[in-house]
Amino acid sequence: MFSTGASGLVNEYVLATLTTYILGNSIEQFSIVIASMMLMMGISGFVQSRMSDNNLIYKFIGVEVVMAVMGGFAPLAIYGAFAYFDYHFAVVHYFFVLSVGFLIGFEIPIVMRIINQQKISLKTNLAIVYAMDYVGAFVGAIIWVKVLLKFYPLTEISFIVAGFNFAVALVTVTYFMLSGLIKHRVTTAIVMLMTVLVLVIGYLNNRDISDLFEQRFYDDPIIHKTTTKYQHIVLTENKQLGDVRLYINGNTQFSSLDEKRYHDLLVHPVMSIANKPEHALILGGGDGLALRELLKYKNLKSITLVDLDPDMIKLASENPQLRKLNKDAFHDARLHIRPPNNVTSVNVAGVYLDSKDSLIKNTPAEWVATVDVYSIDADQFIRTKNEQRWDVVIIDFPDPSSVELSKLYSQQFYRQLRGHLSNNAFVSVQSTSPYHAKESFLAIGQTLKSAGFNILPYRQNIPSFGDWGFHLAWASGDTEQTIKNTLKEVSNFSVKTDYVTPELMLASLAFGKGELTAKTNCVNTIMFPCLLTNYTNDGWQVD
Repeated sequence: MFSTGASGLVNEYVLATLTTYILGNSIEQFSIVIASMMLMMGISGFVQSRMSDNNLIYKFIGVEVVMAVMGGFAPLAIYGAFAYFDYHFAVVHYFFVLSVGFLIGFEIPIVMRIINQQKISLKTNLAIVYAMDYVGAFVGAIIWVKVLLKFYPLTEISFIVAGFNFAVALVTVTYFMLSGLIKHRVTTAIVMLMTVLVLVIGYLNNRDISDLFEQRFYDDPIIHKTTTKYQHIVLTENKQLGDVRLYINGNTQFSSLDEKRYHDLLVHPVMSIANKPEHALILGGGDGLALRELLKYKNLKSITLVDLDPDMIKLASENPQLRKLNKDAFHDARLHIRPPNNVTSVNVAGVYLDSKDSLIKNTPAEWVATVDVYSIDADQFIRTKNEQRWDVVIIDFPDPSSVELSKLYSQQFYRQLRGHLSNNAFVSVQSTSPYHAKESFLAIGQTLKSAGFNILPYRQNIPSFGDWGFHLAWASGDTEQTIKNTLKEVSNFSVKTDYVTPELMLASLAFGKGELTAKTNCVNTIMFPCLLTNYTNDGWQVD
C-alpha cells in the first residue's frame, strides 16, 4: 500500500502536468484531471462491490499489471494523439486519464478484502491500508518534486512509476506462489515476463518516440530540448533562413530574425528617458538578449538579472546559437552568478570585459557594468530587504498564461517593486499583444496604475508575434504628457541600436480609436487573478 499510494499519486501528477504542458492554464487543467481521476476512483469503488471474493489475488495482480502498462505508456499515447490527431486528442487524453483513475480506485478495496480474508480485524485492516497509502502518497509527492521532475522527462517518469506498480505485482506473485495460493504458475509467470518486456522496451525507447512526436509541433529541426524543474525548453534552427527560435512550454519566446525589434523596443525607450541611470534590473530575460542591449550603456555601473530557471541561464551561456545572439552576455569577467540565498548582496564593483573565452573575438578591453545573476523567483527577490535601488527596471516575463506568471503581473508585485526604485526611476514592461490579447494588455496597464505608477503604453509589429505591446511606467510626479515631450526631444540614442529609431519610438505611441478602452476594469491581484482569466479565455481569439 505504501508503494501503490506513492505511484498512484505520481501517476495523477504526471497526467495533470502533461496536460498543462500541452493545453496551458495549469489551475484549470490540474483541477479537471485530478477531479476526473478521483471521480473514476469513486466509480471503481462501486464496481468492485459487485465483484465476488473469488480469485481476489489474481484480480489485484491484474490491476497492478494493467495499470503499470497503461500508466507507463499514457504520456506517450497522449502526446502522440496531440501530435497526430487534431480533432480526437481529447478522446485519447481522457481515455487514459479516466482509465488510470479507474484502476487506482480498485487498489484499496481489493487489498482490504484480501486482508479481511486473512482474518485480520477491521480496525487493523483500516490502519494498515490507509496509513501506508497516505504515507506512501506523501513520500511519492516529495520524490516527484525533488527528484523525478528535476532529472527525468514526463515520458520517462511514467515508466519509472510503472516499475513501482509492477514491483507490487511481482512481490505479490512471489509471496503467494510461495504460500501455494497461486495455482496457474506458468500462465502467471508468462504474463509477468511479457509485462517486463513491454515496460523495458517502452522505457528504453521513450525519448526517441517522444522526440518523433515533438518534432511535429515545430516547423524547423529541434537542436536542443530539455524539461527543467520549471518549464519545457525547446530550441529550433532553420539553417537556410538563419532562424533560431526559442520555445518555452510550446510558446514562442523569440525568433532570431526579428528579436532585435522586440528587445530594442523593450530596452532603449526606457533608457532614453532615464536620467543618467547607474543601476539596472532585468526581471526575466534568461536568454540574455535584453542584457545584451543594456550592456551597450557605459554609464551603467551594475546590472542585476533575475531569472527563476538556472537551466535557462546555463543554456544561454553555453549554447553556441544563443551565445552568438546574446553576444556572450553571460560569458565574461563581468558576470557573477549569485546563489538564491544571497539575494541581499549585490556586487557593484566595476570590472573590465575579458573576451578570452568569448565567441566575440578581438574585443578590446573596456569598462562595463558588473552583472549579477540570480536564479530565484522574481517575486521572492523583490520581497527581500535589499537596500539596492534601481534606476531602470526591464520586465521581460513570458505572457501571463499560468497562475505562477500571473502573480508577476499583480498589483502586489508592482507595489513591492516600487519600494526598490530610486527617485525618477523608470520601468519597461512587456505586456503581450494589444490586438490579439487586448483585454490582457489593458489589464496590465490598469494594474500598474492601481499600484501607484503612471503609464505610457506603446506598441510595434514583431513579425513572429504580430502587434506587440509594452508599457513605460514611473512613480514620480511626471505626467504622461511630460514623458511624451521627453521622448520627442530624443534626436539620437546614446548607443547603437539595430532597429528602433527616435521617429519609430514616437510612432509606437499611437493607438487607434477604442484600442485603449477596456471592457472591464481588471486590476490583477494574487487572490483575484483576472488577468489570467482574460488571457486564457479571450486572448488570441480576435473576431
